[in-house]
Amino acid sequence: MTTVAMAGTRVPTWRGGFGRLWSAAVLSSFGDALRTAALPLLATTLTGNPLLIASVTACGYLPWLVFGLLGGAVADRVDQRRAMWTVDAVRGLLVACFAVAVGLGHTSIGLLIALAFALTTLQTLFDNASTALLPALVDKEALGGANARLMTGQRVAGGLLAGPLLPVLIALGAAVPFAADAVTFLVGSALVASLRPDAPARAPRPAGSTLRGEIAAGLRVLWHDGPLRSLCAATALCNVGMGALIATMVLLVTGWLDSGNAGYAAAMTAYTVGSLTGGVLNGRLVDRLGRIRAVVLAGTVQIGALVVMGSVRRLSALVIALAVFGLMGMVWNVNTTTLMQRHSPAAMLGRVSSAFRTLAIAGAPLGALLGGAIATAWGLNTPALLAAAFFVLSVTALIPALKSDVSGVGPDDGTTTSTNKLIN
Repeated sequence: MTTVAMAGTRVPTWRGGFGRLWSAAVLSSFGDALRTAALPLLATTLTGNPLLIASVTACGYLPWLVFGLLGGAVADRVDQRRAMWTVDAVRGLLVACFAVAVGLGHTSIGLLIALAFALTTLQTLFDNASTALLPALVDKEALGGANARLMTGQRVAGGLLAGPLLPVLIALGAAVPFAADAVTFLVGSALVASLRPDAPARAPRPAGSTLRGEIAAGLRVLWHDGPLRSLCAATALCNVGMGALIATMVLLVTGWLDSGNAGYAAAMTAYTVGSLTGGVLNGRLVDRLGRIRAVVLAGTVQIGALVVMGSVRRLSALVIALAVFGLMGMVWNVNTTTLMQRHSPAAMLGRVSSAFRTLAIAGAPLGALLGGAIATAWGLNTPALLAAAFFVLSVTALIPALKSDVSGVGPDDGTTTSTNKLIN
């Protein structure tokens, strides 16, 4: 793939397959946002049991804990493009069948739970293969710009477009959001199938090599790389805080601030707008600081935003804090993903990616439980302060990685020659 230089920055062109991968990713994000919002709403029409309703969402996390590492190992073994379009085709057919069941009135909580579990299980392979495929489509110097464009496009589709459209689709019929999601999967499958990436160089697997051994080898890469280990620990810690915040945000806005559904919508919109701004400004920030320092700055600013959320009892303060929090969250995500892709061994990128994702997902449900517990014991604003405490620990864990960071501008959109990597 070719790149173009803009003000000392290398950014990807839409030729060479990146445009099709971007389109597939954005379509998928749009469909995922429709489905993940519609599933709990559908669950409330089937049961009033909070535990059963929560189980539908929980099954969106569980497969990552069970199959995450396996998905990364498989992604390193197979043709990643083929794995992606096949998985998307299967997911599209599953959701299409589910939409038919909803339309005919043949739904149950068990079916919703089974669908959520199956789709996320398939996602463990798709996401790891996607992370490993991007460097085959984009020049190494343009990975930062490519990740920023991908994440910004996904945020627009999932955060700004899908949310307002969901009530319209539900009004047309309970099955319509799921039918739309099925279409996005199938179109995305066709787009990925049309890609022709350069195959990464892979050494032949030793005789007797097993998936267990290959997973262990990927984990050893994380353990023996000091900066990578620090960044991985930071990710796990911040995601405990994120779990606490996300699980109780609706209570913070509608309960502690007494701002109702309109206030909650304003808060979520502010977060999305902040994330989009972060995608635009990331390159300039990294040009000045380097990638690891940008990640440390992002975490530090997010600590302040969380303290404001948990201590200032005004909706306007929360909206501003969430916008800043979203901006810095995008800076964290783009740079950690880029560093992991640039510096992980190409033949092991799927396994490194899966290890990060598994650790991240493991922290989220733990944080959600902690957030619910302290909200019950000490007040609806305390989970935000708990999240701030975990972000303090996260930034502290990044200090060893700073020693190997290189400030200054490289040929990328702010990429330095750092040897650190992370996914948030």
